Amino acid sequence: MSLESATQAIRAKVGIDSGLNATLKFDMGADGVIVIDGASTPNTVSNTNTDTDCTVGITLDNLQAMLDGDLEPATGFMAGKLKVSGDMGVAMRLQRVI
Repeated sequence: MSLESATQAIRAKVGIDSGLNATLKFDMGADGVIVIDGASTPNTVSNTNTDTDCTVGITLDNLQAMLDGDLEPATGFMAGKLKVSGDMGVAMRLQRVI
């Protein structure tokens, strides 16, 4: 999976109003970032690295597994496959979106 295809998949899941009501960033290190602005109307998804309410550190492969439904966010967190910094409440609401 490429960064662009992951961005498109997340954009499709987020839609116009994700209910996230916050900003969240998937930080994949050298592979790039995906930022969900769930505080704006309509919600937006971009690859611009900005400050967010919550940051999820994850590999592109693990993000793909999460988008495919092969990795539950809570399970990934407990297994150390993703790391959350910032507002944990935003990360919890992410499960409804993804």
